[in-house]
Amino acid sequence: MTVSIQKTADFLELVHQSESKSGLKNAACSSKFLVHPYLTSKVCLFLHGFTAASYQFEPLGKALFNQGYNVLIPLQPGHGLAGDWNRQTPPPLPTDIQTYQQFVLEWLQVAKTLGEKVVVGGLSTGGTLAAWLALEHPQQIEQALLFTPFLGSRHILFDWLMKTLPIYFEWFNKDAPGNFGYKGFRIPALRIFLELGEKILEQAQRRVSAPVLMVCSEGDRAVNRTKQQDLFKMILRQQPKSWYYCFDDSLHIEHRMMTKLEDNDYEELVITLASAFVNSDLTWMQFQQMATEIAQGKTSEQIKQKLNLDSQACQQLSAMMTQNFGCDRLKCINPSQA
Repeated sequence: MTVSIQKTADFLELVHQSESKSGLKNAACSSKFLVHPYLTSKVCLFLHGFTAASYQFEPLGKALFNQGYNVLIPLQPGHGLAGDWNRQTPPPLPTDIQTYQQFVLEWLQVAKTLGEKVVVGGLSTGGTLAAWLALEHPQQIEQALLFTPFLGSRHILFDWLMKTLPIYFEWFNKDAPGNFGYKGFRIPALRIFLELGEKILEQAQRRVSAPVLMVCSEGDRAVNRTKQQDLFKMILRQQPKSWYYCFDDSLHIEHRMMTKLEDNDYEELVITLASAFVNSDLTWMQFQQMATEIAQGKTSEQIKQKLNLDSQACQQLSAMMTQNFGCDRLKCINPSQA
């Protein structure tokens, strides 16, 4: 193990010790670090969702670690802490977006000691932070994986309430399987991500982003999918190595799409899609060509030979772009689909 890797490993151990002393809600909330004893070609930095914790990225993290990458899934500020949190005593979530931005920038520096190139990814508000990083520091980010990023609520009324009310809110699915995080929060703690999402949509009109994988779902009843599509189209204008994929409503993949524990029976599809993007260098045009060939029943070997495309990506994506997985007539890769 090199000196730099050892120093980072020592730092990660201190993070775990600090979390142990502060007291976590449960073991699932602890930061997850999957690190080889050497520098890898890519290192993945994953950012969990709002009121959740690092457990959300454990399946994907393990898959990418097994593919030879180092993986960091740090617990975000104010999250996953033990306590009797309720309406009278809400969880200590930050209400200043700079707290999160500084956190992400610090972990970016840690990630750079573990890999030659940094891949950042996030779910929901974690996806919002990943999008911000891809636009703010594209020269330091190799790729960004945006899993249903929070850019606004599905219902405009909720956005309006979020901007005006300071109330405590409990998740409707607070007792759902796999929810190891907080059951509720004060609205101002989420408002800062709505404001960040609005700024990101403005920035994307004039800035070049790192290559982005945008993953959405028709079954997601929490966020505004039109804004996700708008962001992708703006990024694509200046960053052709970006992909878009939307899961069909028939799969019932909801907002918490990263794990089977959180009710996504198709967890492996998320992992397959993410792995294909991380392991390839395809442009949007090539990705569309591949999808068309797959839909026409061509084998991965035929697609590879005809389009001179990446063999591994062809194999990984072939199983996804079929009618069985809600990609009939390739609407899954149509960012203009309402």
